[in-house]
Amino acid sequence: MELHDIWFVLIAVLWIGYFFLEGFDFGIGVLTKLLARDRKERRVLINTIGPVWDGNEVWLLSAGGATFAAFPEWYATLFSGFYLPLLIILLCLIVRGVAFEYRAKRTGERWQTNWENAIFWTSMIPAVLWGVAFGNIVRGVKIDADMEYVGTFVDLLNPYAILGGLVTLSLFTFHGAVFAALKTAGDIRVRARSLALKLGLATAVLALGFLLWTQAASGDRWSLAALIVAVVALVAAIGAIAKGREGWSFTFSGLTIVAAVGMLFLTLFPNVMPSSLNEAWNLTVTNASSTPYTLKIMTWCAGIATPMVLLYQSWTYWVFRKRIGTQHIADAH
Repeated sequence: MELHDIWFVLIAVLWIGYFFLEGFDFGIGVLTKLLARDRKERRVLINTIGPVWDGNEVWLLSAGGATFAAFPEWYATLFSGFYLPLLIILLCLIVRGVAFEYRAKRTGERWQTNWENAIFWTSMIPAVLWGVAFGNIVRGVKIDADMEYVGTFVDLLNPYAILGGLVTLSLFTFHGAVFAALKTAGDIRVRARSLALKLGLATAVLALGFLLWTQAASGDRWSLAALIVAVVALVAAIGAIAKGREGWSFTFSGLTIVAAVGMLFLTLFPNVMPSSLNEAWNLTVTNASSTPYTLKIMTWCAGIATPMVLLYQSWTYWVFRKRIGTQHIADAH
């Protein structure tokens, strides 16, 4: 296996880690409107991800940085062609982080309501757009012989990509509902389980359609194996939450994300961005990669830094592992 193949796998792992972790905190953001009945319950939900949401975004920064260094042509074409949706995602992530920090700085009703609305919308919009973006990457976009995207924003809004956006939204919200059931206590935990069951059934329909479409269009036996794992894991997650086994349900909902995103990368390889205009213009792990010397240096750096990141993130989740409920939230002044 060549170094560029290894870095394709590593970038896939970074994106899988990002969607696994950021997926449930996007879901929690959406659930602040769907699940919480009052401000105190919204505070409970936000507090479940308060210590970890910013650490989860490290995976996005790592994935973007690794793509820039390992596959500069992929990075350039992706960020120029998908400029508008990626800019919207970036703005949402910025506003979302500010909303978490500023929401409680003042006690005014309008102030807190506006920031809570911001948390909801800036969680839901990226959850949709990430699915749209990856749907287009797998489907193929208008790339010319100079490795430049020559399509428009409207070209990105095709049925396959839109279905991908609906799948990521529903899957992340289901993942978040399971996490809410796992991390909360009392009535909100019971309602989170009930909502997770409904969301799981809706997600199963959307995800099955999207994954079968992907397999039919560009799949092979490896992607078929990943599809089967994703479907079985999703069914197991729904069954576990129906029995009140939140820990197992969260494990299986996470495995669903891992297998589904893994399937997308399996159908993509050895391409990194297929061209819908001419297969000869596809961006591949070969023609889009950096020099072997650059990849070698990056491999050493990743070997040192990655275990450190995993250790401190694991420690954070361990420290903040206990459940919280409305009884742990002080009354507003």
